[in-house]
Amino acid sequence: METALTRLTGVRHPLVQTGMGWVAGPRLVSASANAGALGILASATMTTEQLRQSVREVKSRTEAPFGVNLRADAGDARDRVRIIIDEEVKVASFALAPSRGLIAELKDAGVVVIPSIGARRHAEKVAAWGADAVIVQGGEGGGHTGDVATTVLLPQVVDAVDIPVIAAGGFHDGRGLVAALAYGAAGIAMGTRFLLTSDSTVPDAVKAVYLAATVKDITVTTAVDGLPHRMLRTELVDSLERAGRTRALAQAVRRAAGFRRISGLSWSQMIRDGLAMKHDKDLTWSQVLLAANTPMLLKASMVEGRTDLGVMASGQVAGLIEDLPSCEELVARVMSEATRALDALPRFSPPPRPFP
Repeated sequence: METALTRLTGVRHPLVQTGMGWVAGPRLVSASANAGALGILASATMTTEQLRQSVREVKSRTEAPFGVNLRADAGDARDRVRIIIDEEVKVASFALAPSRGLIAELKDAGVVVIPSIGARRHAEKVAAWGADAVIVQGGEGGGHTGDVATTVLLPQVVDAVDIPVIAAGGFHDGRGLVAALAYGAAGIAMGTRFLLTSDSTVPDAVKAVYLAATVKDITVTTAVDGLPHRMLRTELVDSLERAGRTRALAQAVRRAAGFRRISGLSWSQMIRDGLAMKHDKDLTWSQVLLAANTPMLLKASMVEGRTDLGVMASGQVAGLIEDLPSCEELVARVMSEATRALDALPRFSPPPRPFP
C-alpha cells in the first residue's frame, strides 16, 4: 500500500512503531523495520554513547529505514542530532516541537523530520519551519496526552497543513488504518500495539497485565509528573494520587537522583533541561521536579518487571488487545485486515441521469 508516508520514508507499509522509552530498543525497532513498518528508536532514556551503540545495533539487524526519537528540549539535543546525521539514520522523530534550526540542520543532511504534535497550531508551526510530516496523537494515546480525541484532532490537522499526517492514538488494526486514510492521513502510528508483541523486551508478566486490562482500567492522571499521563490504573497509581504534595516531591527528588545516574546527565544539565521544560510548558517548579518520576517509574515496570513499583503507560486501545504476535505477524495482519476492510466498503454508483 503506497502512501505519502511510504514514499517519504521508503518503508513498505504505512505503519509506524512509536518511540517508547525503555521499550523501543534495537530489538523491537529492527523487528518492526524488517516487517516493513517504520521503527522508531527511543533515545530519551539513553546516554549519547548508548544512542550511538543502539543505532549501530539496529543497522546490524536490518537494512530497512528506521528513525530515532529525541527530546527537542534536552540540553544535549544537538549532540544527538549529530549522531543521527553521522550514523545516516533515515528519520528524526521529536516528542516536542524541534526548533527551526534543528529542523534545518537535519534536512540539510537529508534526514526526514517528523515531529509528534497534539494540537493543530503545533502542526502549523512545525510545517512552516520545514518539517516533512507530523504524527498527530489524539487523547486516546498512551503516555503524555491531550484531551482532544483522534477523530476530532486528525481532520483538523489534515485540513491545516500540506505535509503528510500520520494518525496516532487508538489504533491497533487494519480497520483503523483504513479509517485514518479516509480522514486524509498517510498512515498510522502505534505504540501499545507494538509494545504487546513477542519482539518487545517488556517482561512477560508486565505484558500479561496489559492483556488483562479492559478499557475502563486505563486512566489519565497528573499524579506522576504533574502533566496528563495516560496509563494503566494500578494500586501504585491510586497511592500516588492519594499522596500529599510533600511526600510526592520527596519521592521525585530521590528518583531524579536515580535517573541522573542512569542517564549520565550532570545536575547542571538536568537543571537546564528543567528550565527548558518549565518555560515550554509553563510549569511550576513543583511540576518540573515531579517530572523526574516518569523515567524511573517507567523503568521499574518496562525493564525490571516491578508492576508494584512502576507505572505502565498505555493507550486506551490496550483494552482491545488480546495476543502477542511477532512484529512480522502484526504488520501482515494489519495490512491484510486493511485490504479486507477496503474490499468490504460498499461501492456507490452515481444515480442515473434523467432524460432531457
